[in-house]
Amino acid sequence: MPRQFLIIIGLICAISPSIVQAAGEEQRPNIVIVLCDDLGYGDIGCYGHDLIKTPNIDHFAKQGLRLTDCYAAAPNCSPARTGLMTGRTPYRVGVYNWIPFLSPMHVRKNEITIAQLMKNTDYDTCQVGKWHLNGWFNLPYQPQPNDLGFDHWFETQNNALPNHRNPYNFVRNGIPVGPQEGYASHLVVDEAVRWLEARTDDDPFFMYVCFHEPHEPIATDPEYASTYGNGEEPSLEAHHGNITQMDAAFGRLMKKFDAMNITDNTLVIFTSDNGPALTRWHPHGSTDGLRMHKGHLYEGGVRVPGIIRWPGHVKPGTESAVPVGSVDLLPTLCEVAGTEIPTDRILDGTSILPLLNGKTFQRKKPLYWQFNYARSEPRVTIRDGDWKLVSQLDINDQGNLTDITDQQMQQLKSAKLQNFELYNLKKDRNETTELSETHPEQLKNMVAAMTTMYEEVQAEGPVWPAWTWPRHEGKRIIWPKYNRN
Repeated sequence: MPRQFLIIIGLICAISPSIVQAAGEEQRPNIVIVLCDDLGYGDIGCYGHDLIKTPNIDHFAKQGLRLTDCYAAAPNCSPARTGLMTGRTPYRVGVYNWIPFLSPMHVRKNEITIAQLMKNTDYDTCQVGKWHLNGWFNLPYQPQPNDLGFDHWFETQNNALPNHRNPYNFVRNGIPVGPQEGYASHLVVDEAVRWLEARTDDDPFFMYVCFHEPHEPIATDPEYASTYGNGEEPSLEAHHGNITQMDAAFGRLMKKFDAMNITDNTLVIFTSDNGPALTRWHPHGSTDGLRMHKGHLYEGGVRVPGIIRWPGHVKPGTESAVPVGSVDLLPTLCEVAGTEIPTDRILDGTSILPLLNGKTFQRKKPLYWQFNYARSEPRVTIRDGDWKLVSQLDINDQGNLTDITDQQMQQLKSAKLQNFELYNLKKDRNETTELSETHPEQLKNMVAAMTTMYEEVQAEGPVWPAWTWPRHEGKRIIWPKYNRN
């Protein structure tokens, strides 16, 4: 055999592993989660709203899979975001309600987030928008976005302040950026675009885009508000226009992917953190007839829009009524990225990759929710297939879990399930007909499953130190004190 031929074969053998590895890395998709704030199930055109204009989201839905039975992990912001990022029902993690500034409640450093798992597999990671996973935002003692897996972050602790127009409270990688000019959703997309353009490597990326819209306090560019009137109904015009404003920002981000020629290798998930907030200032959000709204575990509080686009994998223009929860994203994205799913902790989600590939999907355990906010009804629920079981707890005075005593927290830990209600959501998605008397065997089985999960979650969730809101005494503000360890 000629000596030159042997040299060529030797070179091919030496470099072929790196060629194969590079090819494999190129095939791993970019992953983008877009999360809206207080966007109701019926608040966008492709979910049935006949007035609010969302052309970009509607077009996006035609390109992917629209989930009719998609669920947030909780009926309000912080716990919903916690469940999404950790794949664990938020009561396991200890995030029981929305997190006020300086609260001891937070996602602890021993939790594992999607961002950390992606980063461990050489994904570049970025979060832009709303954080709301700690009380001591951009301060010592609690983990910040970079501690939980994000290389780059441009965040507010909770809401954009003073509202969506010209917010002043964004922080970029630990440094306050000061007053911004523009509206929150467009500022968030501006930052996402800057980060994409500044990248210099070929690694895939994971991006978590958290819009503030349409959470209060609402501020809407007249360009979008005027679509819905001429000032005669300012509250409605602001709310509906706010969603159209967010839709325009979302469209800009999708067009950027097109311009960068990365759309075909990017998995994008669009959803919301909970149902609509129907307040006296903006009572305009839509659940499309579902029962209750934000802050409740009936369907209107937790069923949300869910759209998934992944060219070459998810069939365009399709729809699924299979129940899917945001806790399913962590195990799903681990499979997509070739990352090992954590085995050292209990996960409440199941990978839905078979569903995305058009195959049969079998859930490992029922979807589970718990929310003990005093005005919430019910307090614990599970969904197993077409069936949903709801329950109250045997205590009434539960505080609001943002201002609570040690005694109240201990009462919550020892509370018992009671007053069960059973619904078949396939036949009765609005939860109008209670079926426990006519389906005693189904009730018995689901009560047993709920009780097992409830006791497990109650045992794992931490008890935070007693905490109260900062209060005024004369001209002084008295700040809360607690053990920060």
